[in-house]
Amino acid sequence: MQTNKTITDIARQIVAREGGYVDDPDDPGGATQYGVTLATLRRLGHDLDGDGRVTPADLRRLTRDQAAAIFVEHYFRRPRIDALPEAVQPSVFDMYVNAGANAVRVLQRLLGAMGQPVADDGVIGPATIAAAAAAQAAAPDHLADAYGIARRNYYYALADARPASRKYARRRDGGKGGWIRRAEEFIAPRYHLSEAEHRERTASWA
Repeated sequence: MQTNKTITDIARQIVAREGGYVDDPDDPGGATQYGVTLATLRRLGHDLDGDGRVTPADLRRLTRDQAAAIFVEHYFRRPRIDALPEAVQPSVFDMYVNAGANAVRVLQRLLGAMGQPVADDGVIGPATIAAAAAAQAAAPDHLADAYGIARRNYYYALADARPASRKYARRRDGGKGGWIRRAEEFIAPRYHLSEAEHRERTASWA
């Protein structure tokens, strides 16, 4: 569980976790460098080699610091994650890098389940900000863990529906995959699944 870390610290952790250049055919996001996709680099117009085009060559030139700066500005501040209660900001931010607006939808569905109805639109607007603040006030010691658990459930459900994604949720040896470990970094240890519980959850996968 993340504690006493700045958003820049968390962005740097995301960069370290994502690793260098990867082009996994099973990843719908396509080629990435430190978690930044080529599509994102093109959208931002980052022509790093100055040839007038944004290509995989530019993605390979992206530095760790540049990637962290992109995350802070475009995956934290612009989506307005900084307007959410501080307790959930790190996990929503981390998931936004990993899953885009689905990170917000997971939060919005959780808020609805907690009695704070809000549209499931993936956008952090005044209604979502108010609902999150109310939920945090009502359950100050639980919102972050509840979000992390909902996030973990989202990954399991995604892998249920998309067999090609199962390798991200379960290792070859049957243990917890990167998605699950990533979600549990933001959940108190008492809410982590045991290895036996994880294996039971994924037993139906081929």
